[in-house]
Amino acid sequence: MKTIKINELAIIALFTVVMMFTACRKNETVIPSAPEPALNANTNDRKVPTVPSILEVPDGNKICFHTYAYGVQIYVVTLTSTGYAWVFSAPEANLYSNEGLTGQVGTHYAGPTWESNSGSAVVGTRLQGVASPVAGAIPWLLLGAVSSHGPGVFKDVTYIQRVNTSGGVAPTTGADASTLGQIARVPYTAEYYFYCAD
Repeated sequence: MKTIKINELAIIALFTVVMMFTACRKNETVIPSAPEPALNANTNDRKVPTVPSILEVPDGNKICFHTYAYGVQIYVVTLTSTGYAWVFSAPEANLYSNEGLTGQVGTHYAGPTWESNSGSAVVGTRLQGVASPVAGAIPWLLLGAVSSHGPGVFKDVTYIQRVNTSGGVAPTTGADASTLGQIARVPYTAEYYFYCAD
């Protein structure tokens, strides 16, 4: 009788171990091995940045997501009505999900356009701008969405804020007839906050 009870306990214990192992194996097959980095991985990403009132987004909009950009502002020597000058041409940057600039989630290029890895994109137009509080940094901006398409995170964007900029300003010398058409790629960083209608 004693032997039977020990065998029953052994069978129950073995059954429990097998079930736990099976559950773990099931979980392994459900969880992707390399998930795509998510925007707004933490709740701070939806916190509205502190900006001058001229850059505030109208009521009725809320932050959809937030990215960190690292790239260049491109300038070209151009003959203008006041002489030769470095004229802004386009941005070229990668968009990341965190401040450490890891987990690329999209790109930023001429338009200005922001495109997600999933293929959605939004094109913006400058509405307002203020000088950056950091010397030698491009302005902070408020942009309105001109067009957007999906599927993905940029599909329903209404406004974009560019804040916390560093670098990216045009060269101050070297624009003359001999350098006409020359291109300068000036490194910059920024944060972009994207808003959607409530």
